[in-house]
Amino acid sequence: MKLQQLRYIWEVVRHDLNVSATAQSLYTSQPGVSKQIRLLEDELGVEVFARSGKHLTHVTPAGEKIIELAGEILSQTQNIKRVAKEFSDERKGSLDIATTHTQARYALPKVINEFIDGYPDVTLHMHQGTPMQIAEMSNDGVVDFAIATEALEQFSNLVMLPCYKWNRSVVVPKDHPLASVGKLTLEALSQHPIVTYVFGFTGRSQLDEAFQEAGLEPNVVFTAADSDVIKTYVRLGLGVGIVATMAYDDVQDADLVSLDASHLFEDSCTKIGIRSNTFIRGYMYKFIESFAPHLTKDVVMSAMEAANRQDVEALFEGIDLPRH
Repeated sequence: MKLQQLRYIWEVVRHDLNVSATAQSLYTSQPGVSKQIRLLEDELGVEVFARSGKHLTHVTPAGEKIIELAGEILSQTQNIKRVAKEFSDERKGSLDIATTHTQARYALPKVINEFIDGYPDVTLHMHQGTPMQIAEMSNDGVVDFAIATEALEQFSNLVMLPCYKWNRSVVVPKDHPLASVGKLTLEALSQHPIVTYVFGFTGRSQLDEAFQEAGLEPNVVFTAADSDVIKTYVRLGLGVGIVATMAYDDVQDADLVSLDASHLFEDSCTKIGIRSNTFIRGYMYKFIESFAPHLTKDVVMSAMEAANRQDVEALFEGIDLPRH
C-alpha cells in the first residue's frame, strides 16, 4: 500500500469519480491512476469503487470506510510536513483560507494586509464559496481553516472558534419611503419587496426566523450571495436590501441610506472552523489572533484539545465577543 494510491482514491472521490479530471489535477495520466487504484484493490482484496465497463459508478461500502481512513492518513502526512517546516523555518510556508464574499470583502482585508507585511514569505491562498462548500474544504483538509457564519456546525469534525457578532442593516435609495421612517419594524419591511442573501449565506436563517416568529411573510424578490450585488439591485429599484451592517460603506454607498435593523433580528456569529487534527503552525496562530484578538494561541490550543464541541463552547462562556 502506497500513499500515492491513497491520494488517488481520495482525489477520485473529490472529483466525483471522474478519473480523467483527477489525473489532470494531479498532473499524471488517467491510465496511471486507474492502474494504481486496481493495484490497491488487489492488495486489499476488496473493490473500493463499483464499475460499469471502464467507468466508476459509485463507492462501495468497503470503499467508504477505506476512503475515510485514507483522508485521515493523508491529513496526518500533511501535519508531519508542517511539523518539519515549523522547526526548519517558522516564518515560511503557506496558509489556505476558505471564506464567503462578505468576509473576504469586508472583514478580512486589513487582517490579510497586516499578515502579508508581517509574514512576507508565507504564501496566502483564499478560496471563496458557499458556507457549505468552504466548510467541506476545511473538513476535508483542503484548506487550513474556514471563516463563515453558516454551515460549520454541520461538520462534527470541525472545531468552531467564535470570532465576532454582527447584525443587519436595511439599505434603500434616498427617496424611498422607508428612508424617513423613524424606527424600522418587521411589518413595515414586509410591505416592500426585499433583496437579500441566498438561504444558507451570511446569517440568512436568522432573518427568516424573525419574520416567521412575527407571523409575517417577507416578499423576497431577489437573492444573491454577494452584498455588492444586493446593493446594485437596490439601486435599480428592485427592492429594499437587507445586508450585513459591515457591508455598508459610508463613502462608496453614499447614494443609499442605511437603516439599523439590529433590533429586528438576532445577532449572528462568525466563526473559524478548523479540522480537529490539524497541526497549526505559528503564523497560523498569529493570523487567527489578528482576526479575533481573544483567540490567543493558548485559547486556540485549549479548543483544539477539547474532548467535544460542548467543551469548546464552555471555553467561551461569558466572553463578550467583539461586534462588527
